[in-house]
Amino acid sequence: MNTRILGIDPGLRVTGFGVIERIGTQLRYVASGCIRSPQDGSLPERLRVLLEGVQQVVDTYSPQEAAVEIVFVNVNPQSTLLLGQARGAAICGLVSRALPVSEYTALQVKQAVVGYGKANKEQVQHMVRRLLDLPGDPQADAADALACAICHANASSLKAAHGELADLRRRRGGRMMR
Repeated sequence: MNTRILGIDPGLRVTGFGVIERIGTQLRYVASGCIRSPQDGSLPERLRVLLEGVQQVVDTYSPQEAAVEIVFVNVNPQSTLLLGQARGAAICGLVSRALPVSEYTALQVKQAVVGYGKANKEQVQHMVRRLLDLPGDPQADAADALACAICHANASSLKAAHGELADLRRRRGGRMMR
């Protein structure tokens, strides 16, 4: 079964998006890019641009699932609040189009893509390029969004496999046969 997944890397100035398709165990690149809000606009205007931009991406690429990176507290509380509002606008854009949304920490995303939870942006870009067989490294925000989608594809594959194993155990009376 093919599943199209949209990854979102939220940001108030730049929100990255990445769309991949999971075909069995294979991942295929579909699209990626950035939604840019006007730096000189008011906060409500910038959030509207992000909300509508996410809705447009969903309408254009028709994903079945979405994954969004979880925001953690930064040194600057004001920046954290603004980033949280941008993340909220992105999530609202997804749920307004009836998409199921999963959330992952940056540590989880980097672990899934690079194998190291403290990987730098260049390492993430490089591994996204390799995993999706791209001709070059994607832009940093788009790479982070693609990495989030890859993380979700891997997590949902594991979850499905775990569910199949649990079903097999139930059919065998709660134990596995060797």
